[in-house]
Amino acid sequence: MNFFDSLAISASALTAERQRTEIIAANLANAETTHTQAGGPFKRREVVFQTEGGSPFGLSLASARSGEVAGEVRVAEVVDDPAPPVMRYEPGHPDANKQGYVAYPAINPAMEMVDLMDAARAYQLNASAVAATKQMIQQTIEVLKS
Repeated sequence: MNFFDSLAISASALTAERQRTEIIAANLANAETTHTQAGGPFKRREVVFQTEGGSPFGLSLASARSGEVAGEVRVAEVVDDPAPPVMRYEPGHPDANKQGYVAYPAINPAMEMVDLMDAARAYQLNASAVAATKQMIQQTIEVLKS
């Protein structure tokens, strides 16, 4: 693996984590949304990461055997959480059903905040990797000058 492969992998991870953060922020913003254009409550969304060129396990095996560089990270898809909505008894609510229950998104703000902190930490670690790689490139140039 050369310096530029390292930069490309970290840059792709930065982009993927940014997208993950945007999805988490949308989940938090819509935690109380009971009616969408599609009808029904907002559905929590999750990001699925994938490495370019195959499964992470297969890439790890290939890297260990041949010394090749593992693939870049990307968002493979954004999927809806299959959890059923949370039903709350609010008979006066405009979205209440005949029994007086309102369907709210199955979003736990505490869990979303944990996911957000995890995404922010992963972003910071990749930014640190970019900075370290940049420093190594600069030091290599200085050594080659002398």
